[in-house]
Amino acid sequence: MEDNNMDIEIQAPVDKNKMKELKAGDMVYITGTIYTARDAAHKRMSEALAKGEKLPIDMEGNLIYYMGPSPAREGRPIGSAGPTTASRMDKYAPALLDLGLSGMIGKGKRSKEVIDAMVKNDAVYFAAIGGAGALLSKAIIQSEVIAYDDLGTEAIRKLKVERFPAIVVIDSMGNNLYETAGEKYNLD
Repeated sequence: MEDNNMDIEIQAPVDKNKMKELKAGDMVYITGTIYTARDAAHKRMSEALAKGEKLPIDMEGNLIYYMGPSPAREGRPIGSAGPTTASRMDKYAPALLDLGLSGMIGKGKRSKEVIDAMVKNDAVYFAAIGGAGALLSKAIIQSEVIAYDDLGTEAIRKLKVERFPAIVVIDSMGNNLYETAGEKYNLD
């Protein structure tokens, strides 16, 4: 795997062919529509699927950002918007990937089952920088709760983002920056 220092602009929703072009280590800027969902929303979606019910969002080509924002300050569409630990959604992610989810944004490692489902479905896992929620919120220009309002910060939100910064951590071939960086720098 070679180093790539080029920044890449992508439009969300994202075409699967575009996802196949992204490589672990790529810095991307996402513009368009993405959705938020955390543990409780994923559990509800899983329950809906088990009952044969329609999900509140169409997964095809979409990105889910694992995030629950703080309250918006006056004049802003959203408060601090930092990523949540992705592994908490691992038991739900393969089913959503099979429904066409193109990618996920979070922080931390993913399970082998999620990585296998990503490879099978040409999907990508992006990392957003933890601890930088206030900075990340500046790339969010619109926020609207679209499902599970009773969950508060864990409700599903539709976000309009402009140049939202993320790093491809696991690409559609299963290349994993957490592993390659660890090997490169002799990290445990």
